[in-house]
Amino acid sequence: MQRHYYISDDLSELETIENELQAKGVLSPQIHVLSDNDAEVEKHHLHAIEPVLKKDVVRSTEVGAILGLVGAGLVLVVTYLMQWHQSPIGWLPFIFSALVTLGFCTWQGGLIGIQLPHHQFKRFQELLQKGQHVFFVDIEHKQEAILTSVVNQHPNLKSAGTGKATPSWIVKGQHKFSHVMKVMP
Repeated sequence: MQRHYYISDDLSELETIENELQAKGVLSPQIHVLSDNDAEVEKHHLHAIEPVLKKDVVRSTEVGAILGLVGAGLVLVVTYLMQWHQSPIGWLPFIFSALVTLGFCTWQGGLIGIQLPHHQFKRFQELLQKGQHVFFVDIEHKQEAILTSVVNQHPNLKSAGTGKATPSWIVKGQHKFSHVMKVMP
């Protein structure tokens, strides 16, 4: 899958485009709108980005966890090399210290990430602050013609490039989950 980004200042037009794409078989979880005006996006029944996903929490938490693993490994290696584990207290406090190091680094990474815009959306920050909206669609290769035909009918929509998309198995899982939730009483 590939992600196609578009810029617009008209949420009504984006709502029309989303409806046209869905009518031609593009699933709702493939279509998103990134905006600083979430209330208006909601009024237009557009698939908005969750606020937590606008931030770089996941990536920063992963980086923190990797650094935490390195730190925990260092604690255990130093303990072994200095032979501190042979003292009467044994390995237990050093293992605990390694786990605390891992947890702290992971937590700190998440705290840093919640303050940063998502790495894929940084390039749009200035446009968002000016009231523009970013419309993006994760498209499978076989759906490229559908996207092109719909987008060509809307000349006010400006192309803003492509990027890495959400994997198709996640998109399909989100669609099935959404369907199940609608069917349930």
